[in-house]
Formats: sequence, structure tokens, C-alpha cells
Amino acid sequence: MEPREPLAPYLLAFPGPLRDRLVAAVLSGEKVSTTGLLCEYELEQEELPPVGERSALIDSDGREVAVVEVTEVRVLPLGAVDLQHALDEGEGYTSVAEWRAGHERFWHSEEMREALGDPSFTVDDGTMVVAERFRVVERMRVTGGSVRPRSEGGPSAG
Repeated sequence: MEPREPLAPYLLAFPGPLRDRLVAAVLSGEKVSTTGLLCEYELEQEELPPVGERSALIDSDGREVAVVEVTEVRVLPLGAVDLQHALDEGEGYTSVAEWRAGHERFWHSEEMREALGDPSFTVDDGTMVVAERFRVVERMRVTGGSVRPRSEGGPSAG
């Protein structure tokens, strides 16, 4: 197997239990979408990911566990997020209201406010978000402390 170019990290939440749950949902195929704040991209002076971009999904231990490919990127007001996107986040939400409450808890958390440099940061219907869809194109397996690519069958293998 030929070595590949290093990929940019694909980070979900902060390291810890939430990231572990989200990574597990991606690997199981339940999570095929995610939502971030547009202001995070602006703060980091990062471009939005283009469709087709591949990144390394990173677990809480900092290991690459999969390669994901962006299949759709939408920038929209928080109040316009639809039910299908909420369901596709794979976190067990059954309504947009549940999805929003869970995301507001995260976005209003002390850790997130610190990352944004705004201790009173809040979202509202007009807050611009980045709604991404993605697919897993390669999974890695952990062997002896290192991570190696492995072939995958099934629908999420790409």
C-alpha cells in the first residue's frame, strides 16, 4: 500500500465523551452530517471545505480513525436547519427542536465560548451555521498502538 499525503484533521466537538460518541456514530454510519458555526471559520480564517475534500476523522486520542469526504456544504441561518439534517446528525434527535437544544448546549458551553473568545456568546435563529454532509471513504484499524488503513465493504465505505 502506498503512503498517502497527510490529510487535514476532521474534528467533531472537543476531545472527550462527546467526541467519542460522535466518532462512533460516524463509524457506524449513523452520522452523515454535522453543523458548525460560520463564525468559527471566520475566527480561524479558514475557508469552508469544498465538496470532495477528504479529511482524517480524529478520535479523542488524536488518532486518525477514518477518512471522510465532504459531499455537501450549506451555509444557512440556524432557524432554517431542516429535520433531515437533524436526523442525519446521528445523535438520536427526533425533531429540529431536540437537535437545536443539544447544539445550543454545546455552543453555549464554557469550553465553546472560550474557544470563540466570547464568554457571553449565544446563538439565535439568524446565527449563520455551516451544515455539512459527508461519507466515510476509508476506515483505519488500530494495531499495536498504530493506525493502519483497512478495506471496508458496505454502504459507508464509499
